[in-house]
Amino acid sequence: MNSNTHSTSDENIFKIDCKDIILREYIIDDLDEFHSLTWQPEIHEFLPGCNVSKEQRLDWLINYETKENKQFLKVVSEGGDIDELRLRLGIILKESGEFIGWCCTGIKEELPPPNREIMYAISKDHRGKGYTTQAAKGIIKYLFENTNVEVLNAIALIRNLPSNRVIQKCNFDFINIIELEKESYNYYKLSKSNWEIEM
Repeated sequence: MNSNTHSTSDENIFKIDCKDIILREYIIDDLDEFHSLTWQPEIHEFLPGCNVSKEQRLDWLINYETKENKQFLKVVSEGGDIDELRLRLGIILKESGEFIGWCCTGIKEELPPPNREIMYAISKDHRGKGYTTQAAKGIIKYLFENTNVEVLNAIALIRNLPSNRVIQKCNFDFINIIELEKESYNYYKLSKSNWEIEM
């Protein structure tokens, strides 16, 4: 698995190459596929608030998400501290180029520090094929090899069995059950030192 930058339409688009998928930074052309995914009940059941209007999604893409991705990648390229910056990557199916989900990292303020988490979502049409695990492993490898991150967190609703399985396949350690907004989540951590042992 390697991370490199390719040139697409005169822009440098950051990508992480995985087995069957590519993780790549969001681009404006993702809007339609991204928007339709957020309205799948299977996604917004577990990620309430993601199913906003297309106009809102476009505003976030242009003014926040793509800008912050560039900031994150610039800091990494300069060997700096990513601090509280977020990185948001689309999950792209290699065989079709389809945008089938996303895998992101950012600060989860409800968790005790160090509280950088990874999170992900995938289309109902592409579940159970190992793509989400590939994506999660891809972003974990990138973060531990290229940034100052030493510990990663992940949470999943107890009833969200597929999400818990992905986290477990990535060798996170179960910490405890936590309550967030009256919902019960399994709370996991993965340290860089343990990740290196498992590699």
